[in-house]
Amino acid sequence: MSGIALRITPFPLLGRLGSRRAMRLVERNVLVYRRGWVFLVTGFFEPFFYLLSIGLGLSHLVGGLSVSGRLVPYTAFVAPGLLASSAMNGALFDATFNVYFKLKITKVYDAVLATPLGVADVALGELIWTLIRAGLYSGAFLVVMAGLGYTLSPWVVLCYPAALLIGFAFSAAGMAATSYMRSWQDFDRVSLAIIPLFLFSATFYPLTVYPAWLEAVVRLTPLYQGVALVRGLDAGTWTWSLLGHAGYLAMMGAIGLAVTARRFAVLLLP
Repeated sequence: MSGIALRITPFPLLGRLGSRRAMRLVERNVLVYRRGWVFLVTGFFEPFFYLLSIGLGLSHLVGGLSVSGRLVPYTAFVAPGLLASSAMNGALFDATFNVYFKLKITKVYDAVLATPLGVADVALGELIWTLIRAGLYSGAFLVVMAGLGYTLSPWVVLCYPAALLIGFAFSAAGMAATSYMRSWQDFDRVSLAIIPLFLFSATFYPLTVYPAWLEAVVRLTPLYQGVALVRGLDAGTWTWSLLGHAGYLAMMGAIGLAVTARRFAVLLLP
């Protein structure tokens, strides 16, 4: 049985996203959060406050910036980057802290595997749940962004599926990383990774302001891929680079999901 689980590849896994068994785990998470809904919505406020403070203060000190050859207000430049960050944060919280808690502390997955659900169902169920959370954050942020007039074109509606793709990539990678964590102290490494990603992702200033060596490094980071994808869609700029950004994130998610399934098989199956 464990040998079969260890041979799971990302493509069959992605094809089973609609699995009814995986959805049972999603239903469990919904029931758990029914009484703790406040913890579900708090992650939205960090990027929202960033956006509000920039709109009320910093935007009056910074002139327009170029996006795809057109000059746009600073708030319209920053907003897509914060949308990408909101999707990342929404996915990562459940994919790291909550998965670790259920995996190592409460042993929820051991109980789940006593039912007809398998290791792949656990991985998929948690992935779907994190995408729901990322979707809630991203959808709310997109509504606020549009309401404040910080969008650039009608194509901004495509930023929502792009945000879900960002959530997929970071959720799968986060669960894979969590499967290797041995104690709560290991989560310091999560913060150590997320903070530089957030600050050096071309969210707050153009990529061209970086030194050449740092610009090359930033171009390889996953959050930059998400920021560039969302910003390009918001501006309605159709270039082949958008497919490159989307492909990067899709591959990151597929690899992370496959690693998660294999690691869960090692950790949970006899």
